[in-house]
Formats: sequence, structure tokens, C-alpha cells
Amino acid sequence: MKPILTAALLSLLAAPAFAEGDAAKGEKSFKKCKSCHMVVSDTDETVIKGGKTGPNLWGVAGRTAGSYEGFKYGKDLVAAGEAGLVWDLESFTAFTADPRGFLRTHLDDNKAKSKMSFKLKKGAEDIYAFLSLHGPVMDAAETSEEPASE
Repeated sequence: MKPILTAALLSLLAAPAFAEGDAAKGEKSFKKCKSCHMVVSDTDETVIKGGKTGPNLWGVAGRTAGSYEGFKYGKDLVAAGEAGLVWDLESFTAFTADPRGFLRTHLDDNKAKSKMSFKLKKGAEDIYAFLSLHGPVMDAAETSEEPASE
């Protein structure tokens, strides 16, 4: 009975993160992103093979902006992260719709720039839902379930 309760609790806790988007649609829509981004786990398991122009998006949901180790971010995205920007559904969808405009507003600096020039016109909430499934937080939740006892 414990695994069922644990799974039910985990799904309730995760529900707000996925309520706005469809992860299955997001996986399909990610094709727009993979020319620049990949999704590769901390254990080097490739979820989505993609480019290296942009940072690896493994664990991006809930991550501080501009903080993926080993990637050279633009100074304005790093500054946004240092000012407390964490990728959640709202910030992710706003940033992907207009990266430069988002940073200019967020930093209150009309000279702020973003290396990301692509603007995602629709489907960001689905892509966020998909990416929310791939990261250390979900891995920890999946492995915390206790084995069934009979």
C-alpha cells in the first residue's frame, strides 16, 4: 500500500508543474530546440540528442538561470540568475517567447542581451512540462519510493 500512497502523493506534488502543459506534446515540440540544446542526464544518459550551442536542459526546471556548469552564458543571463531568477513555468515561457525582451524587463536594463535569438511563438508550456520530467528532482522522487512489502 505504501508505494501506491507514495506515488499518489508524488503525482499531487508534481501536478502544479505539469498543469499548464502537455509533456508528450512538449517532447515533440522540443525538435525546435534541439538544434541548439540537448537533454543529457547527470549520468550521461542521452534523453534528447541535440546541439551544444545552448546549455544542456537536463534539470532546467527549478534551476537558477545561467548556472549550468561548463556552459558560457551571456553576462545578462548570469546577472539575472544572480538576482534570483529561477526557471519556473512563468519565467521559462516568457523568456522563450522573447529572450532579449524578457531580460531587459527582468533586469530593468534596456541594453540587456541574450545569446538566444530564437523566439518560441507557442508551446513553451508543453516543452517546460516535458523538461520538468528530466532532472535530478524527478530522479530523487522516483527513487524515494519504498519497495512493496507483502
